Amino acid sequence: MASHRRPKQPSRARATLFGAAATAAATVGITAATASADPRPSKEEVQERVDELYEEAEEVTEQYNGTREQQERLQEQVNELQDSTARAQQELNELRATLGSFASAQYRNGGLDPSVQLFLASDPDAYLDQASTLDRISGRQAEMLRLIEDRQRTLDQQRQEASEMLAQLEDLRAELAEQKDTVQGKLAEARALLNQLTEEERAALQAEEARQAQQALESSSRASRGSGHDATGSSWGVSALNFAAGKLGAPYVWGATGPDSFDCSGLTSWAYAQAGVSLPRTSQAQASAGTRVGRDQLAPGDLVFYYSGLTHVGIYAGNGQIIHAPRTGSVVSYAPLDAMPFQFGVHIG
Repeated sequence: MASHRRPKQPSRARATLFGAAATAAATVGITAATASADPRPSKEEVQERVDELYEEAEEVTEQYNGTREQQERLQEQVNELQDSTARAQQELNELRATLGSFASAQYRNGGLDPSVQLFLASDPDAYLDQASTLDRISGRQAEMLRLIEDRQRTLDQQRQEASEMLAQLEDLRAELAEQKDTVQGKLAEARALLNQLTEEERAALQAEEARQAQQALESSSRASRGSGHDATGSSWGVSALNFAAGKLGAPYVWGATGPDSFDCSGLTSWAYAQAGVSLPRTSQAQASAGTRVGRDQLAPGDLVFYYSGLTHVGIYAGNGQIIHAPRTGSVVSYAPLDAMPFQFGVHIG
């Protein structure tokens, strides 16, 4: 039989204990929640991470530039091979037409030679493998059959090469798309981080960048001529430096090679091209385009390389300054030589 006894009420001490436990649990929960929630990063933390993202994006940009250059070269080869294949096909058609006219003449003069009839109805390679049958046709016809065989073999080889090149092109296009997505993803992450800052913080970062650029510009008033402490630059290098200086203020656009926008290696290759020197497209390849020099040997117009992966390149302007296309959102500008981790210079000429 069920008991109807009233439940015993907890003592005041037990109630106090339970209340304290509940309060402690709530406090722990709030503390844990607060700890798990990421605090808004500081301006300095955002700047540091954004710089890292821009450096990573530039590294992939140089990979993209190299892949695109490879694609362009391969596309030229494919175009040339396709043109050659078309000419070979035309020549083969003309040879077959000539052989056909021989066959028609034989038919009108009393019947088609069985050997020619066999050739026209089968694969010339298989036919010519039967060397004994060549005794049954004229020397001129045999020569033409061999020529047709040779042209057919060349044509088949060219078509195979073109097919393989087209497959490589498809792989390169896929690689380009992947690299492009990677760059855009890093730039989007950088924008998202900057958007977390207040307007005042963003304005402070922009003001600092402007101050540094103005300071570099002022200290580079004699950069195009170099200072007395700099080695004499080559005529090519000084000319390239002057062309680069003429693009101060042009926007950085990744993958761009001028004349209105540039990425880092796009600026250096464009400037040297104007001076009459052809440089490779990527910063890593440009690092092998001349004679490597140390910091104390730099001359105006020398290429200067940064980061362990040589992912950034500029042009030494003399007086401890460089001209470069820094990164997305910036413009071609002067900067101190040690604004980034300097690796070495390269003297062209």
